[in-house]
Amino acid sequence: MTGTVSAPEKYAGLFQAASQKYGLGNGILERIAKQESGFNPNAKNSKSGAAGMMQFMPGTAQGYGIDPYNPAQAIDAAGKMVSGLLAKYDGDMSKALAGYNWGGGNVDKAVKKYGANWLAYAPAETKNYIKKIMG
Repeated sequence: MTGTVSAPEKYAGLFQAASQKYGLGNGILERIAKQESGFNPNAKNSKSGAAGMMQFMPGTAQGYGIDPYNPAQAIDAAGKMVSGLLAKYDGDMSKALAGYNWGGGNVDKAVKKYGANWLAYAPAETKNYIKKIMG
């Protein structure tokens, strides 16, 4: 993975706490936030409806019981989500990140249909997302 991305100082403690709580290292949550919103807690994707720093879809935010515009809640939920995706995909960070970006159901379908070559069939946005976050 590439070097650490520096989160704005006011959020650094939130990223550190969530990373420790969910056993995530290497600044993964910071890199997700940078890619998703540029660390903007008020970000809104008018096309998809994703909201907040970690760009949660409304249903996902509701499922985690969070306000996606609340950085503390969003960062913690993102940590929980990435940790859960890593567990689901046996520690495969590419699949976990694809699940975060593209949705776990889409990753599952691609893996079932294409096996180890699943990523070749992911959308360009998801391929670029993984590349930018993992380096």
